[in-house]
Amino acid sequence: MLFRRSETSYIKAISKHYEQLFLIKGNVRRLDKGPIERLNPEFFILEFSPNPIHNFWTYCTVGMSIERADTNLIELFVYSPKKDDSLVELLTICASYHRNSLPINLNHTLNIGRPWLDQSICDHAFISLPYLDGDKIEIFNFEGLTYHCYWLIPITRQERDYKIEFGSEALEQLFEEKHLDYINANRQNLAF
Repeated sequence: MLFRRSETSYIKAISKHYEQLFLIKGNVRRLDKGPIERLNPEFFILEFSPNPIHNFWTYCTVGMSIERADTNLIELFVYSPKKDDSLVELLTICASYHRNSLPINLNHTLNIGRPWLDQSICDHAFISLPYLDGDKIEIFNFEGLTYHCYWLIPITRQERDYKIEFGSEALEQLFEEKHLDYINANRQNLAF
């Protein structure tokens, strides 16, 4: 199968974008679930092991928004306290949903249908700005288009309900006030 040159160039460019922030001494691994129906054939996930910048695992989509004709040009990443290939599946499902069902974007929530990791009570996700790394990871310009790399934060159903009732800013304020332990799979629900 032949790919359009810009798709292949995009894949290389977004991979380099992530690597400039997360790559330390070859700590990256390319992962995919094989060809996924109705996702671009070049789509995959990058896994970065802990390093001096981030002492946790990072999983990033590569090619999530290729071929989108709208303004929902995004990629997602999720942090993890441990290496876990189930996060490849999670991000692939998010990419498939974005591509084939409803586009997702900043401040959206998703029901991920199972615990984020192990027996975590976080079975939903919130798409947030990448507060830990800011614009250096969020903004990616390619061929005249601006793509956004957003943080997929695992949350509880109650936190999702809180966001629906009070809004995204209120949820983020709650996380800040209660010092969200975003890397702890066993954390407690913050929306009582």
